[in-house]
Amino acid sequence: MKILVAMKRVVDHRVNVRVNTDKMGIDTANVKMAINPFCEIAIEQAVRFKEQGTADEVVLVCIGAKDAEVQLRAGLALGADRAILIKVDEEVQSLDVAKLLQIIVQEELPDLVLLGKQAIDTDNNQTGQMLAALTDMPQGTFASDIVFIVPNKIKVTREIDGGLVTFVLSLPAVVTVDLRLNTPRYTSLPNIMKAKRKIITVTSPEAMKFSLSPRLTTLKVEPPPVRQAGVKVADVAELVDKLQQAKVI
Repeated sequence: MKILVAMKRVVDHRVNVRVNTDKMGIDTANVKMAINPFCEIAIEQAVRFKEQGTADEVVLVCIGAKDAEVQLRAGLALGADRAILIKVDEEVQSLDVAKLLQIIVQEELPDLVLLGKQAIDTDNNQTGQMLAALTDMPQGTFASDIVFIVPNKIKVTREIDGGLVTFVLSLPAVVTVDLRLNTPRYTSLPNIMKAKRKIITVTSPEAMKFSLSPRLTTLKVEPPPVRQAGVKVADVAELVDKLQQAKVI
């Protein structure tokens, strides 16, 4: 069984991002980059399936600049077997990402495709659903648990407002994962050294005979407003008065 894991290179979640002076994006110069946290969870789950003997091969795919090889090596150090980098020098929108992944799925023929439920930079939460539609695969989103029940079926549990819902998917399938699925491991030095010898295949949309067609235009990027200082109140009556003035109650 082959598992394909799509991953994205993003600004590290511990970094305070700054908006560019032209207000058309964020400043990434000399900023620490990392694997999108949701994607890292997807990689961890695929590696666990391999360690359990359920999967034979874990393949990573990333769409991004040449520098994304650093994050792919980090994913290989977690236990993936090989990686594919679709090299682009611009931001690729969700639908184009899904279409590029569709081509990879058609070439690799994975039994299971895992993605993070969303990327922490754009928060679109679209690619997995679009990929499932394009490939005509069953999909499970926001998975908090994935269990193989028979060789060609998986049981996926997802959280909803009212509790948990569990359903069965026939393979091949697309699953997007949530934070509560697992906790990614720390990479060891031996695995980091092994990752340097693993294969990263570099391609491009042009080599895949695909033309990027962005449909959205960024008008302006602004930082969130600065949070105002709170006000202390002496008693409940004053609290109620403040809330009424703010038209909360």
